[in-house]
Amino acid sequence: MFFRLHNHASSLPLAILMALSLAACSHGADDAGQQTPIVIDDHGLLRVPETSPLRTELVIQSVEMRQAPHVMTFPANVEADPSRTANVLPPLTGKVMELEVGLGDHVTHGQLLAVIDSGDLAQAYADADKARDALDLAKKSLDRARGVKAAGGAAVKDLESAQSSYNQALAEFNRAQARLAAVGGTPGSQATRPMQVTAPTSGYVTALSVSPGTYANDPTAAIMTISNLDTVWITANVPESDAGFVAKGQKVDATLSAYPGQVFHGTVSFVNPLLQSDTRRDLVRVSFANPDGRLKPNMFANATFDIPQPAQVFVPESALLMNNDNISVFVEVSPWTFERRTVELSYDETDGTRVLKGLKEGDRVIVKGGVLLND
Repeated sequence: MFFRLHNHASSLPLAILMALSLAACSHGADDAGQQTPIVIDDHGLLRVPETSPLRTELVIQSVEMRQAPHVMTFPANVEADPSRTANVLPPLTGKVMELEVGLGDHVTHGQLLAVIDSGDLAQAYADADKARDALDLAKKSLDRARGVKAAGGAAVKDLESAQSSYNQALAEFNRAQARLAAVGGTPGSQATRPMQVTAPTSGYVTALSVSPGTYANDPTAAIMTISNLDTVWITANVPESDAGFVAKGQKVDATLSAYPGQVFHGTVSFVNPLLQSDTRRDLVRVSFANPDGRLKPNMFANATFDIPQPAQVFVPESALLMNNDNISVFVEVSPWTFERRTVELSYDETDGTRVLKGLKEGDRVIVKGGVLLND
């Protein structure tokens, strides 16, 4: 009897524990059944329940269609405008007696640059003097022939011969005078050997190849170069694949490492019709005003072109998700129900990415937190 009582007494706590355990399990199962899922996959549509914490993490907005230029940037360098650059060639050969300017000096139009002792200039004066003397003699002969003819004492052929001699002398005189003026001489003045070389334009002396005491023996070789830098070119090197996007008259912004944070504005003046054979690039020259001379030839620059584009859908980069080899976004098809949609992209811009296919204006996409739904 004791044994049975003792056995019954010892089995009671075990039953109680089993009952409590079953009750606890039953309660846990009820809690699991009542727990709300974060997201529900409904045959490819992802629904976010009302009580899901994802609703506070996801940001949804409508995509917009707008017309904005595509920005393209190319390496460039500053050049002097060839139409504002003059090579100074001495009209005649001779010895440089005086050099009035130095490399980098600013000169004005007509300013004296150099004095050259030239025997050729003395010869030009001598030719002009001889032509003048011959013209005077021919004029006297013609006047005399006319007087004799008027008195009836000369034949017609004598008058015609005198007239021909005068015409030839006049032509030679005009040629000698023009030649003298072309080589820097002064018609009608006293013969001289020193030849003055003056500036054909205003600007800076950017190249100099003579010094006092040297000879300028080649009249086709420049003794110096003068560049007007009030307007300069920034020449961009455009790859062959992008050459079709640029055209004369386009607006261009340029930045230079010498002036960080500053933007210079210019206009395309010239697009080279020929590509560079070695680099397969097109030289696009952009004109920039340079009144303060800050843009110096051979400076490096970056030229930014605004390429016109048709109206396109833009989407923030934060909305784009990588899915294997594709790029996709989550599009809201009904309130808090999304589908994954593959998109085809165009250019990336500073304020979004252009979408070619996959979205239309007004579509609402997840722009923040979409990675939480990503597989």
